[in-house]
Amino acid sequence: MRRVIFLSILTILFTTNLASAFWIWTPKTGKWVNPKYAVKPTPGEQLDAALSLYEEDRIKEARHEFNRLLKHYPKSREAAEAQYYLGAIEEKSSRLYEAYLAYQKVIDKYPFSSRIKEIIEKEFEIAEKFMQGEKRKALGVALPVENPAIEIFRQVIDNSTYGPRAAEAQYKLGLILKSLDRLLEAEEEFDKVIKNYPQSEWIAAAEFQIASCRGSISPSPDYDQEATREAKKKFEEFVLAHPDAAISRQAEKSIQELKEREAQSHYDIAVFYEKQEAYKAAKLYYDTVIKDYPGSSWADKALSKLQAMEQKK
Repeated sequence: MRRVIFLSILTILFTTNLASAFWIWTPKTGKWVNPKYAVKPTPGEQLDAALSLYEEDRIKEARHEFNRLLKHYPKSREAAEAQYYLGAIEEKSSRLYEAYLAYQKVIDKYPFSSRIKEIIEKEFEIAEKFMQGEKRKALGVALPVENPAIEIFRQVIDNSTYGPRAAEAQYKLGLILKSLDRLLEAEEEFDKVIKNYPQSEWIAAAEFQIASCRGSISPSPDYDQEATREAKKKFEEFVLAHPDAAISRQAEKSIQELKEREAQSHYDIAVFYEKQEAYKAAKLYYDTVIKDYPGSSWADKALSKLQAMEQKK
């Protein structure tokens, strides 16, 4: 019995000594703390500790230490760096949307950070990846229903209204909306390229895309052709302003397609009048197709119709 008691006392003493080696009583907090896991006494030391873990690719531990710095030293300059590296960790883990959110916090909370330009560039690159079809991954973060690139490009524009990436972000925002058939919204974004960045290299491309949106909005030949005429005018103005641009060849092709659509519209109206036995009106529209759209596929059809009408007389 005595031997058992003696061993128990030794165990308690050993455990106490072991605990004393790792835990220290701090009067300031009134708690026992383990120096190994305690926050460092200065934000600089805390940042250094977190960066060491990051460089050793001990990502989970590094994230914990960066977050600890933000919690204990939220107003320090080192906090901006900690927030930046939280974004870098998410990006390294292929959680691009979470990376964007983390980077944006640096701009929102620490505008004094020397990494602002770098962050805008990173956000632009993330938006491009989403634009190119990058799969959306996020843990614990609700992703936008629409393509995240829309939100991120808009944020890039807000972050640097006249910065080096702003005009391109504005143009690519229009492209994404166009790809989603949100044509009126896309046209507005392309128009902002022209109005807000008149010296930009993206002006010609934006002008082409505005005409292209108008052409896509154009109704079928059975309806009013005002949109088609307007789209054709936009393309013609583009070719006139940029005769040597490579994209002008595509504009000329679009003009021909729109002329074909106009010719079909006139031809269909002529057929309608002919069926109503309003031959004078029908002849007028068939003549318009032949004279105004001689290169269209509808010109020969209109001529055949006119000849058939003449034979009925």
